[in-house]
Amino acid sequence: MLLALAGLTPPARADDVWPPITRQTRPWTYWWWMGSAVDQTNLVRELTRYRQAGLGGVHIIPIYGAKGWEDRYIPYLSPAWLEMLDFTVRQAAKLDLGVDMTTGTGWCFGGPRVAADEANALVETREFKLEAGERLDVVFDRTQLQALMAFGPEGRRVDLLDRLAENGTLDWSPPSGSWQVIAVSQRFSGQRVKRAAPGGEGPMLNLFEPRAMTNYLRWFDEAFDNYRGAMPRAQYHDSYEYRCDWAPSLFEEFEKRRGYRLQDHLDAFVHGEPADRAARVKSDYRETLSDIMAEVTLPLWTDWAHRHGWITRNEAHGSPGNWIDLYAAADIPETEMFHRDRNRLLCKFASSAAHLTGRPLTSSETGTWLAEHFTETLGQMKELLDDLFLSGVNHIFYHGTCYSPDEVPWPGWLFYASFQMNPRNPIWRDVPALNLYAARCQAVLQSGRPDNDLLLYWPVHDLWHDPSGTARNLTIHARDWFETRPIGQTARQLWDAGYAFDYVSDRFLQKASAQARRVHLSGGSWRGVVIPPCQHMPLPTLQKLIQLAEAGVPVFFAGGLPADVPGWADLDNRRVRFNELCAHARRLANREEPCLYIGRLPSALTAAGIPRESMVEEAGLLFIRRALPTGHYYFVANRSTDEAFEGWITLGRPARSVRLLDPMTGRFGAPPQAPAGPDHVALYLRLWPGQSCILQTAPTPFDDPPWTWWTAAGPAFTLRGRWRVEFISGGPTLPAAYETETLGSWTDGDDPERKRFAGTARYTLQFDAPAWQASRWRLDLGAVAQSARVRLNGRELGTLLQAPWQVIVEDLRTSHNLLEIEVTSVAANRIRDLDRRGVPWKNFHDINFVNINYRPFNAADWPIRECGLLGPVTLTPVEPQRTNR
Repeated sequence: MLLALAGLTPPARADDVWPPITRQTRPWTYWWWMGSAVDQTNLVRELTRYRQAGLGGVHIIPIYGAKGWEDRYIPYLSPAWLEMLDFTVRQAAKLDLGVDMTTGTGWCFGGPRVAADEANALVETREFKLEAGERLDVVFDRTQLQALMAFGPEGRRVDLLDRLAENGTLDWSPPSGSWQVIAVSQRFSGQRVKRAAPGGEGPMLNLFEPRAMTNYLRWFDEAFDNYRGAMPRAQYHDSYEYRCDWAPSLFEEFEKRRGYRLQDHLDAFVHGEPADRAARVKSDYRETLSDIMAEVTLPLWTDWAHRHGWITRNEAHGSPGNWIDLYAAADIPETEMFHRDRNRLLCKFASSAAHLTGRPLTSSETGTWLAEHFTETLGQMKELLDDLFLSGVNHIFYHGTCYSPDEVPWPGWLFYASFQMNPRNPIWRDVPALNLYAARCQAVLQSGRPDNDLLLYWPVHDLWHDPSGTARNLTIHARDWFETRPIGQTARQLWDAGYAFDYVSDRFLQKASAQARRVHLSGGSWRGVVIPPCQHMPLPTLQKLIQLAEAGVPVFFAGGLPADVPGWADLDNRRVRFNELCAHARRLANREEPCLYIGRLPSALTAAGIPRESMVEEAGLLFIRRALPTGHYYFVANRSTDEAFEGWITLGRPARSVRLLDPMTGRFGAPPQAPAGPDHVALYLRLWPGQSCILQTAPTPFDDPPWTWWTAAGPAFTLRGRWRVEFISGGPTLPAAYETETLGSWTDGDDPERKRFAGTARYTLQFDAPAWQASRWRLDLGAVAQSARVRLNGRELGTLLQAPWQVIVEDLRTSHNLLEIEVTSVAANRIRDLDRRGVPWKNFHDINFVNINYRPFNAADWPIRECGLLGPVTLTPVEPQRTNR
């Protein structure tokens, strides 16, 4: 970690330098209640452990239960369940922990109160061919039929719904020629609440049906009407995993919003032909689905929560709508990274929604399937946190922690898609170091305000303009809708060039105004708007962009002007006005000092004076920036996998002084720095792959001690002698201590107990200082599996979670130095042993416990994993790095 190469500045004024750490800045965790089989004694135990480890809060999610505990299940929202909720919130408050809860069980919204016509639904169409004079020999169910249209030659159409007899027969025949009759109804998609808890089972809700949300929330109103207990902070809606493309009121909502009847275009809607009309109608259909969620159902939920004194967290990813608008429908937009599906630019949709609306927090589901169970390390989690911080996240929720009674044998109750961030996992011993790191970072990233220069428009209508299919769920897994399209490519171009930006939607652009040559929204102001190459743009959006440019806001059309308007209604008139606006835009672009630029994005951004951060030109360096009343915070991370950075960087924001803060240790100081022009400063920085730091700038000098970068002043000396290895915590039993002169995995050798042990071992060595004169030394542990606490001569030197496994030491004695290194492993070998011996620990209902490929979990065939201090351990004399600029 960074402490490995940092100076030894004592954190005497750390409380004044770092923003305060609160329950909101500490990381929170998903907290699964299996069967809601919780009791007060174990709730107190678990919450106390969470707080001691540095967590800030928990998010209650009731799920399926453990086998054999059915008599202790507590039905969801029952009086007994609400009693446990009250006890939990009160106990958490005593410990300075917050509590959130899902508006339901498992995921997504749904349950026993969801009626058949309010459940997520799929459209069903039936087609019939009729010739002139023929009659349809079909009996329709009038209660289910939503549309019945006939389409004939020369574009003729007849609405047959009102011609149905009471018994469902149709007394109509075509007057001439061949006709096609299309009947539309819907069916339950079959999607039920996933991983539901007792009392929460049932169909998933239909988010395209307004009355469905209203009726769903009545379930909670009835439960909480007589509740006088302590309230959680927030209600939560998980990622969109509904299977839905239709709703009972969709025809009505479509006509109200789009200005024409979808029924009249069912021929194109069903067949996708003619292609252009079908694409336009389906674009309108997809926009309607998005509008219903953004304007009706999700705001209904948030407004309902506010009436109860709650705020809301919402994961919009996975939905078929405009993510920006849907994230913005909640008080805290929440994103996620899932296993290898990690794209920082996708996570920026959530933080952008927060920035546009002025909401201070962006949360994230953090660690879902980070790696295979029991092999995940705190170092891997730290790197994931850094990716999320760079994306604009400042409110981490680990995914997560399962409540487990103490009487359940190891490994306790477990949720299958979790990082297993729980007190039974051996890595929990060093979790406080990770949590303190996260808390310091989030204290910084929750300070001040976002500081991005550009708005990047999402031309979502190009995505919606597609004659095939119905609703397309936009997921973080299949990302071609983003990465291979101009929005993703332009975002990558800006990111790689060091431009700070937020995404913006058509809806938010309509709310924008221009002041002092900047575009303003309720959440802040930006220096310009970038439009990726796009084909279709709504007329009001183009009008707004031209208005902004005329008011002096730089507007950049990266790939030329759009070609057409989307949608079907009033197409000819809209096209006329659209072409007039495009002509006007070209005239604006041809002015001597334009504010509207067409093409040549990099040179246009430079010409408009949009600043960028040049540090991104260095391999691996990435940043996010916050503005303070005076100065800025930078979070800077080296996300290279194998290349360290060392050298000078110049910050893009004006400053006269820079403070370097290490969020892993709390240390701070003035790094080597020099003027870089009249208003800028350069500093000397060193970051290994996976390392990160905070930079704080100011217009006047900080009164800080110097920050020293240390470099080798002599050869590395391998520490030799007899290491004593003692097992101090973990299981299944503590193996016997042993001594060795050769470091390696504690699983080596003949002791079977060491091969199945998971936990912590203390390595102790007495040694004499090398024959070299030095006041500082670099202690390098070599390789570690998988985290280490280091103590030298009784002095704590820090906790290391990832390479380089180094610390700087001073006051080395000439002889009889005592080095103690406590190394903690992952749980892999212990869980392997359980499965090899057939111990029945996977005792859960529903999906039970699966591996990362969603197959039954079995670690019996795993190879034994290296654990412990692998070395070699060396001491290298160091001296201050010369950093002349």
